[in-house]
Amino acid sequence: MNFLERITINPEICHGKPCIRGMRWPVEVVLDLLSSDMTKEEILTDHPELEKEDLIASINFAKLLLSGRSIQELAG
Repeated sequence: MNFLERITINPEICHGKPCIRGMRWPVEVVLDLLSSDMTKEEILTDHPELEKEDLIASINFAKLLLSGRSIQELAG
């Protein structure tokens, strides 16, 4: 799965924060949900607009940022 395709950055959506598929779901909010006591299944049930791949993409995006590599480096 190319998780970068699921993470979008648009200055007109959520002040340009990385979001899930152009929706108003910032990656940081998805990461907050994942770090809570909720299971992935509970998150997906409570928020049907999200998909399992969105959760994985959020984790991979955070890993990318921590690695020091850039999105442009991976996309190019």
